Amino acid sequence: MDPRFTALLRPFLKHAGPGEPALTPDTDLRKLGVDSMQAIELLFTIEDTFGISLPDEELNDTTFATAGSLWRVIAAQLPGEVTA
Repeated sequence: MDPRFTALLRPFLKHAGPGEPALTPDTDLRKLGVDSMQAIELLFTIEDTFGISLPDEELNDTTFATAGSLWRVIAAQLPGEVTA
C-alpha cells in the first residue's frame, strides 16, 4: 500500500488509538470507525489526492471493508501501480 494512502486513511479511523499498529491490508476499516458517511468523505479525499475517479461499481461495502480491498481498487486506477 502506498504511504500516501495510509497517511490519508488514518484521520478517518476514529476508533484507532495513538498506539494503533501500522495499517495492513487486513485492517478492518469498519471496526476502526469508517461508517457510510465517512466512506463518502474518504472517497472524495482519495479522488482528490490521487487524481482519479473510482468506478461506480466499486463503490460498495466490500471495497471499503479493509485497507487492502480499498487500496486494490485505488491502485487499479493508477497507471503503473502494482495492485497486490
